[in-house]
Amino acid sequence: MWEPLKRALHRLPGVTPSGSSLHRHLLLWLLVPQLVLWLAGAFFTYNLTARYANQAIDAALSSASKALARQVKPIGNGLFIDFPKAAQAIIEADPDDRVYYMVSTPPGQFILGNHRLPAPPAIAAPRLGQPYFYDGAMGEGRQRLDVRVAALYLSYGEADAPPQTMLVQVARSRASREQLAGRILLDTALPLSALIALMSMIVWAGIRAGLAPLARMRALVEGRGPDDLAPIELQQAPREVHALARAINTLLAAVHESVSGQRRFISDAAHQLRTPLAGLKSQTELALNETSDPALRARLQRVHESATRSAHLVNQLLTLARAEPESAAAQGRARVELAKLAGEVAAEWVPRARQAGIDLGFEDGDGGETIAVHGNPLLLREAIANLIDNALRYAGRGAAVTVRVRALGPDAQIEVEDDGPGIAPADRERVFERFARATLQGDGCGLGLSIVKEIAERHGGEVALEGAAPKGLRVRLRLPRLG
Repeated sequence: MWEPLKRALHRLPGVTPSGSSLHRHLLLWLLVPQLVLWLAGAFFTYNLTARYANQAIDAALSSASKALARQVKPIGNGLFIDFPKAAQAIIEADPDDRVYYMVSTPPGQFILGNHRLPAPPAIAAPRLGQPYFYDGAMGEGRQRLDVRVAALYLSYGEADAPPQTMLVQVARSRASREQLAGRILLDTALPLSALIALMSMIVWAGIRAGLAPLARMRALVEGRGPDDLAPIELQQAPREVHALARAINTLLAAVHESVSGQRRFISDAAHQLRTPLAGLKSQTELALNETSDPALRARLQRVHESATRSAHLVNQLLTLARAEPESAAAQGRARVELAKLAGEVAAEWVPRARQAGIDLGFEDGDGGETIAVHGNPLLLREAIANLIDNALRYAGRGAAVTVRVRALGPDAQIEVEDDGPGIAPADRERVFERFARATLQGDGCGLGLSIVKEIAERHGGEVALEGAAPKGLRVRLRLPRLG
């Protein structure tokens, strides 16, 4: 009943291999937008930085182009270029950030400077005295150099002659602009990245703290037994978790009511059947003693056997109902001395063993040492009685059945061993299921070992079957021992 709920809750925080995690889902929804915004911020920061770097470089190129233009002086219809080597050396002094220049007139006809400078975009009527800025490249292949160029158009010539146009170009490598933009981006991105990382840690811690009530609810469900239908209690949790817990508790209450009704029906039906079955047994015994007709006696004998099996089944059902978790919890527990209890039960079954032609014995494996457990005396008595009853039913006439009690470390162990036909290894797990039988012989109902297993689990123990040497079956019932 718990398995679907356990699988659903197991997917909450922690993840399960087969399903998505709510913790991971929330982290993705919160962190991925942050990462996208961080990348967008870095992109816009870089572009903004590049724009301001261009403005600074353009201002420097504009000043350099005007200064170079002042060194070119018109004389009549010609030009006087006053550009000494010292000024040229100053302009080209920095090898990592060189400044290139070119003077041409008419525009495109080289006069002075570096003839490799890229031509400006075609302009139909350029404005004189106002620089134009554009990006270009010098050289090809590995010699290619990306540059930022300022182009300044000037007019010169005699007043009575048609005006002529001169183009002054000054270029500078774009590497300096990119380096400046990169440094600004780095100085901006590092603190921003640290802030994003800190925010991510805070978000992760917040999600973990917010989902902690769901993790506690999952632990409460996973730690329960299949028959534990008590309500889930979460004292300090958000309203959403309280609503989920209330919904689960409502379901548990409905299941509890249904299971309780079934148990009450089985218990009431068994109680109601005990009296008429006991009367039927008594009447068939009287009829068997009073009749001498062989045919009638055979029929009465079959009726008596059927009534005996039915009475045994009813008693087993009542024992199983008492071993259920709620019934077991309602019954008191006390200190139980296993050797004393097992000896008493074995003595009670001696007459039945003699009638079946079986040698029933009891051994105290620890020589009189007290071996005590904490449990319900009535249920433990039923468990031992069922083990002896099974051995007597299936061991066969002439067999030997031995009941032992001994201590094994922190546990106490009850053994019931017989030298009968035993149970095949393939059937030793199946016989613990209700109404499962390993043989069609005998008049059992298939509830004895399931009752023993139920009682063992209610006491925190276990029961197991193993083969005995040279033949037969050994049943081990282990229970936590009192110190």
